Formats: sequence, structure tokens, C-alpha cells
Amino acid sequence: MRTSRIAKETSNLIDATAGASQIRRSTRSSIAKFARHTESKEDGSSEGASRAVDIEDVIPLRKRKRDAPRTPQQKTTMVKTEIEDSVNISPARSRKVRKPARKVKNEQGEVEIHPPNDWAEVYAAMKEMRVSGVAQNAAVDTMGCERLGQDDVSPKVKRYHTLTALMLSSQTKDTTNALAMGRLQTELPAYKEGEPIGLNLENILAVDPVLLNELIWAVGFHNNKTKYIKATAEILRDKFGGDIPDTIEGMISLPGVGPKMAYLCMSSAWGRTEGIGVDVHVHRITNLWGWHQTKNPEETRLALQSWLPRELWHEINWLLVGFGQKICLPVGRKCGECELGLNGLCKAAERSKVTLGRKIREEKIKADEDGNTMEKEETVKIEEISKDIPVNEDPGDTLDLDALSHSNKRNTEDKDTSVLTDIPSDPEQVDLRTGDKANL
Repeated sequence: MRTSRIAKETSNLIDATAGASQIRRSTRSSIAKFARHTESKEDGSSEGASRAVDIEDVIPLRKRKRDAPRTPQQKTTMVKTEIEDSVNISPARSRKVRKPARKVKNEQGEVEIHPPNDWAEVYAAMKEMRVSGVAQNAAVDTMGCERLGQDDVSPKVKRYHTLTALMLSSQTKDTTNALAMGRLQTELPAYKEGEPIGLNLENILAVDPVLLNELIWAVGFHNNKTKYIKATAEILRDKFGGDIPDTIEGMISLPGVGPKMAYLCMSSAWGRTEGIGVDVHVHRITNLWGWHQTKNPEETRLALQSWLPRELWHEINWLLVGFGQKICLPVGRKCGECELGLNGLCKAAERSKVTLGRKIREEKIKADEDGNTMEKEETVKIEEISKDIPVNEDPGDTLDLDALSHSNKRNTEDKDTSVLTDIPSDPEQVDLRTGDKANL
């Protein structure tokens, strides 16, 4: 039978594959032959070596990776950090932990009141600011109730001035209260012809309530205060011989007079300090300092009187009222100007204001290298310069500022000021729509 060329090639390929398969299956015999011919190789026989088949020639083996000696490796992570330039405005002030006034039992079992731990330092710094620092010259220093009494009247009438000023001062600024007292002392009509005008018990008893209300309309709650003043005058006439009471109980019995007014009046009018006059400033500031946690001025008075030395009872009201008017305001406290905040003595100080205050306050450097006293002051001043630039200005034209100032001054002097003479003292007398006085 004839066979094609393709069949022959296929047969040859199968034979070759079969031969390779036999060699692959004779792995053990090949290893044995390799072992026998190893000795013949050592004897110089090259013929057996040429016929032997190496196992690596039959089955190619991948190179085995030997285990390299392992050494511990430490992984390092690079972290990029940025260093920011910081400017220390001033050394940090250490904040002291303040303990409020507290009750402690002594060895005998008696309850003692321990004052706040740093109250004396706070009080001294506040007093220095009031006497010679940033809190001096407050309104209470010249227009306080105890300073509104006239000096050219009898002591009895002056005591009545003090009581009336205290009754008007509730919910009223000292400046407004001083104006109202000035009107009473100069405009209150005499109770009969030939008697002096001004503020005294007889004139208050005789004055018409409507006129009295007009004289004190600027103070807060003037309608109620008109009733209180009239009723108090009758009580003083009937029960106290025309003078003010000389006891706390008698003071409190008057309409519109509470503990604050009573203790202040006793101290100012009679010269006897029997308690602390606590108003809104004293109540607010002492709670801000952490001296106590009270809900109303009466609780504050009792708390302060339990530990504050008695010799300070009279002045603390004057000091804290002025401090509250100048520095520790109810709204917009000036912590950057307060020594308590700058020195870390006030726990309620606003830090942003304190930081700014430390930055711009005057820096004083004393004592140079030779020991001589030297003082250096640095202040930060911000000046704003505004300049008017005319449009299409002729370079040849110049403006005579002196002539312009003189012309403006002359025009101001020529203005009609007659419209200012008819302004009434009571705003209720003016019709706001037409500007005409209303008929009362």
C-alpha cells in the first residue's frame, strides 16, 4: 500500500514522541545508570559518560532559589512636618485656681466662712485702678447719691437730699439722676410765699404730683417714683418728726426703699455702716470674679458680709460701681485695659481682648547696664489720613485753607439759633408730628 508523505511524517513524529515518553518514564533507571557511570568517569572512561543521560537534560528543572540568610529589617516611614514661626506676644500668665467663699468646720465643730483664696490681691488691684488707674474719674465719683446733697442747707435737709437721690437712682444712670436732683433743688416751688424754693420736705408735701413728675421725668420709672416720694414725705412728717429714719427697719418701711438703699443711706446720711449696699454692679462683678454664686443682690450682700472685713463695707460699693462704669461694663467689658485680666486674676476675662491689650499696652524698660534708671515707653498709634483729590483740577489754581476756614466760621456765627430757645423740658409736651407744643 502506498503511503503519503504526510503519513510518513506523522509516523516519524509519533515515534519520536514515544521515545521521549519512554525516557521520561525511565527516570529511576536513568538515575541508576548515572550513578554507575560516575565511577567510570573517575577512571578516565569517556564512552559511558557520553551515553549517559542527565536527568536535567530530560526534565529541565527550574533553578531553586536558596534561602538567603535573613537579617531583621526596620521599616522607616518618612513624615514631613512643617515648622511654623510663632510670635510670643508676652509670657504666658499662670492661671490661678480660685476657690469661692465656703463654709468649713473648725476643730470645735463650729462653722467658719473661708473667703476666696486671692480676694485681697484682686481687691487691691481693683482699688488701685479706681484711685489712680484706668478706672478713676467715674461718674459715681462726682455724681453719686451721697454727693448730690447741697452743702448750704441744714444737716436735716441734706439727709433728706440723700434719701431722695437714692430713691431716684434706681434703674437710672448717675448723670441722669444728677440732672433730676438739680432740677428739684432749683425749680421746686416753695410751699408758701417767703420760703425758699428747692428740695425740702415741706415743698415736696405741697407740690402738685403732676409738676413733680415733670421735674423728674428723665429718671427711670418716674411715674412710680413720684408716688413713692409723695407717700414717703407724708410718712416722714407723721412718724419720724420730719427727718429720715435712723434705723434699717425704719428705712425699709418707706415705700420704694429696699435693703440696698437703706444700708447706703444709713452709711452716707447718718455715718453708720451697718451693712453693704449691693447694687447691680456689686452683684454682677463679684459673681464674675467667682467670689460666690448668688442669684440676687440680697444674697450677694449676705455672702459678702459673712467674710469681708467690716472696715471695707462702706467703700466697696463706691469702688465697684465706678469700676463697673469705667472698665467692667455690663456690655462691652474692657478686659484689655484691666489689670486683673492682664495679670490673670479674673477668670471671666475675655482672652482675645486681654491678648490685644498686652500687645499694644505701653512697655516700660527700667535700669540700664550702668544701673541708672531709664524708662522707655512704646505706644502703638494708628493714624488715618484722608485726602480729597479734586477732579479736573487746574494745576494753576490753589486752595486758600485759611480763607475757607474763616468763611465757614463766619457763616456758622450768622446762623439763626432762635429755634433752640423754645425746647420744653418735658418731651411729652411736644407733638412729634408737627413740632408744636401740646396743650396739657
